[in-house]
Amino acid sequence: MKPIFLLIALLLGHLQAVEPIAAFSSGTRVLFQGDSITDGNRGRNADPNHILGHGYVFIIAAKYGAAFAALDLDFANRGVSGNTVRELQKRWEKDTLEMKPDVLSILIGVNDQSHDVPIDEYERTYDELITQAKTANPKLRIVLCEPFTLPVGKRKDGYAAWRAGIQARQDVVARLAAKHDAALVRFQPVFDAACKIAPAEHWIWDGVHPTYSGHQLMADEWERTVRAKWPNP
Repeated sequence: MKPIFLLIALLLGHLQAVEPIAAFSSGTRVLFQGDSITDGNRGRNADPNHILGHGYVFIIAAKYGAAFAALDLDFANRGVSGNTVRELQKRWEKDTLEMKPDVLSILIGVNDQSHDVPIDEYERTYDELITQAKTANPKLRIVLCEPFTLPVGKRKDGYAAWRAGIQARQDVVARLAAKHDAALVRFQPVFDAACKIAPAEHWIWDGVHPTYSGHQLMADEWERTVRAKWPNP
């Protein structure tokens, strides 16, 4: 077989091995919202090399953008480092509603814990944002990702109290996912299980932000959850 045809055969074999996600159909716009974990140091211009950042969003978009190129999927990242639900609310109209997503993924909460945003305010504001998005698009598929942590770096000090606070916000996200019939991506069990294979520092470098290995775990769990929530008909 000529090298070019061998290369094509290998490429097709790889792409065919990617399991489809029913929520991704022709022209689907998938919008990722959140804080620095989603932001991933993304670019703020049209340069396609940088617009999705260097985290789980990029991994998901690269994989499915290549495997299902004919679908012309549109992946967008509007995560902003340091955001709580308060900042997210201020930019919700421009950075979410005006984007008109078909699939909306949100990961927010770790900064709310750091800045002591009250749990009731966190839940109420988060609920309002989801409701507004659903009102704008009743067919919107929503993916809610729970915040997570591991005892690394400064998070080792007072970790029990910190983890309890994160757990409270995880509980909020679970309640909202049930209320709004959203896919719930539970990252915490994934990272906890991964620590049985390698130290926490291998997955999250500062107790909050994942390493590249951690972002791969996130991408895999996001895909698995979304695929399970909306299976092929």
